[in-house]
Amino acid sequence: MYSKTAKEMTSFFPFSLALFFLIAMTFSMTNQAQTTSLSYLALGDSYTIGEGVGIEDRYPMQLVREWNKVAKIPFTSPQIIAKTGWTVDELEAGIQATPTAADGYDLVTLLIGVNNQYRGRSVESFAVDFEKMLQRAIAFAKGDKSRVIVLSIPDWGVTPFAIQKGVDQDQVTKAINVYNQTKKEICEKQGIKFIDITDEYRVNGGFPEGIVEDQLHPSKLIYGQWTGKLLSALKKINF
Repeated sequence: MYSKTAKEMTSFFPFSLALFFLIAMTFSMTNQAQTTSLSYLALGDSYTIGEGVGIEDRYPMQLVREWNKVAKIPFTSPQIIAKTGWTVDELEAGIQATPTAADGYDLVTLLIGVNNQYRGRSVESFAVDFEKMLQRAIAFAKGDKSRVIVLSIPDWGVTPFAIQKGVDQDQVTKAINVYNQTKKEICEKQGIKFIDITDEYRVNGGFPEGIVEDQLHPSKLIYGQWTGKLLSALKKINF
């Protein structure tokens, strides 16, 4: 049987140690690369895409910008899957038609439902669709529920658009309340963070500085208020 000489053993072990340290360093560098930035997916409708404001004034963009000013690990530019007028099922179709990150995201926000209410759809059908969408959001967040945040539906009934349209504002308010309560209950059941932006919007959403040219959608000022609430929630997440 062949056995290594002392000289051969001496040369073998330094080589093995060098190989070990090379592998360890590569693994360490890979892990560091994976934590040098965070990814963010924003799902929704006109409120998320920022109808009527510049790209940089959308709340997902404002959120990333404000977070990156103070955080040790920054976010890359958010991926936004949203379109004006989308209902929950239309958002699902939009997701299916959009390439997404195979390994998921570090943060997912969801603001959806106003168009279901606007079109007069039942809250019961909305609840079924919303719960499915929430499960979709959790999956995008790699199964980590602490990294999913849901925002309530703003009350469009307070806007000049609604007033000019002659809608029954009390009826819209009641309907929005039922929708939001449904969203909140589903989030609580699933252990998902739910942020109320509706009460504050009812105070500020109807003022000239709170709306854009179409007299319906929020201004960058309102999105900034939502950003503040989201930023407070993000600071409690262990990234």
